[in-house]
Amino acid sequence: MKKFSLFLIIIISFTIFSIFVAEKTDLFGLQGMHLETSFDEHDGHMVLTWDPLPYPCFYKVDTYSKTTGLVDGEPEYHFFTSGLTTSSSIEVPRSGIPTSYRVTAYGLFGALTPPSEPIENPIYTKTPPAPWTIYHYTEDNPASLMPFLVWHAVPNAVCYEVELLSGLPDQENSVALSKTNHLESTNQIFTNGWQADLKKYASRKFIYWRVRALDIHHNPIGAFSKAEPLYIDASLPQPDHPLLNDFDEMPNFEMPIYPVYQWIPLHGINRYEVELMIQPPATENDTEPTADRIWNKTVDSAAACYDEYARPYAGDYYWRVRAVDKQGNSISPWSDTAHFIVKQQEERVPVAVLGDSITHGGGAVSNSPASLEYSYTTYFDFPCLNLGRSGDTSRMTLERFDQDVLPFKPVNLLILTGTNSLRATETSPESVINDLAAIKQKCEVNNIRPIFLTLMPVNPANIQFAFHVPTDPNWELKLLKINSWIRQQDYYIDLEPYFYDPAHRVMDSGFSTDGLHPDVRGKMLMGEIINQNQDKLKR
Repeated sequence: MKKFSLFLIIIISFTIFSIFVAEKTDLFGLQGMHLETSFDEHDGHMVLTWDPLPYPCFYKVDTYSKTTGLVDGEPEYHFFTSGLTTSSSIEVPRSGIPTSYRVTAYGLFGALTPPSEPIENPIYTKTPPAPWTIYHYTEDNPASLMPFLVWHAVPNAVCYEVELLSGLPDQENSVALSKTNHLESTNQIFTNGWQADLKKYASRKFIYWRVRALDIHHNPIGAFSKAEPLYIDASLPQPDHPLLNDFDEMPNFEMPIYPVYQWIPLHGINRYEVELMIQPPATENDTEPTADRIWNKTVDSAAACYDEYARPYAGDYYWRVRAVDKQGNSISPWSDTAHFIVKQQEERVPVAVLGDSITHGGGAVSNSPASLEYSYTTYFDFPCLNLGRSGDTSRMTLERFDQDVLPFKPVNLLILTGTNSLRATETSPESVINDLAAIKQKCEVNNIRPIFLTLMPVNPANIQFAFHVPTDPNWELKLLKINSWIRQQDYYIDLEPYFYDPAHRVMDSGFSTDGLHPDVRGKMLMGEIINQNQDKLKR
């Protein structure tokens, strides 16, 4: 036994010495070596792989997204997160935007190789852009007559169109419906999944399906996905409860302080009940309400539910959703149970943001704040607590200050509220300014640094098309007065100039589909502007 222990010590010592020599003298020429990486995607899971080095080490995998290039002094990439592994592969974070990854090998004394060349997530590298399917129904894994068809979300897509075909389309990678083998299609899909009704095709062994993303006018955003066979087994049980939609969570996902719960709906059903718990239900996929649930809400919405209460208390939360009729009776079992954690915050949060739906998140009309690619805080270079709430006027933001801000007593509070008042004829700019001044006073009394963000322009034509509501014709004058007051404050960040169209009249449609809420590129730009103004933050 003693001889074996001595042998083990000698081997370990030799290994450490070899690594030390290799690292100090670059004996193996590793400093000039670039790790070659490749991707494999399976059912929504992205695995990055590379050739391992010839002796024990560990690997750091960094996740980035490319910046807009519209802010002076910003870097080319925004860093999201790092992962560590001792193997030659790792499951990388999923995301709702194009991301890149770099791998660096490390030994005991530092980096062994330079970072690999950035490798892009292949989901977003197709030209023209096309959805990447997640669920595949093969001969060995056939579908029931009511399968869920699911794909990765396309940034800024408002809705999707699924096409069913009897055979291959007349052209792959096309932007138009097929003239050959077309069976049917629907463009009324407002999330990245759809439960298909294939009962009329029960006698077929298989059909084909594909999907494309559409904008607010139902024009294609890129091409159809590659058509793939959908094998059918009519004897299989049909999915009978909603499908949780967590397929494209951003790196380091955290539920907003005002949670939003989202799912992929059952075919043809638009009424759902969501329940929230602080412990898992006793029975999964049952039909009865949980006895000790802390909150529930019924919504006439196919795919999302907004919680009207903040959830600031640290701990574990569980939620699930079921389809109900008009009387609230269950017409489906509950979904699987989802879980999220509210982290324990510092005694004083360094940075928080306060505001309306622009701060809460969401964009491109149908994407909720649970899709964090539509949150500008996602692109910050520093941690931040999001205290935004959809639907707020400046008065509503003021009224909830004590409830939502003071428990965290942030050192710095970024404030963006009042945009909803621009389009409301009954709200004067003076009333918005009074609300902002009252928020400022509350901050100062509580030793919080208020940092105001100027309001961005709106696009009345796009607002009318998206929401069927008019905009106050005097919105520009209101914007001028409110932003003039903001620019007189000790601390402010000027967003407004970046978001105009070329004529400098309205919000550029390239930043906002609905004319009010910036989409992915607009939220990226907001984050980048704020990053370049970090000197205004109190340390």
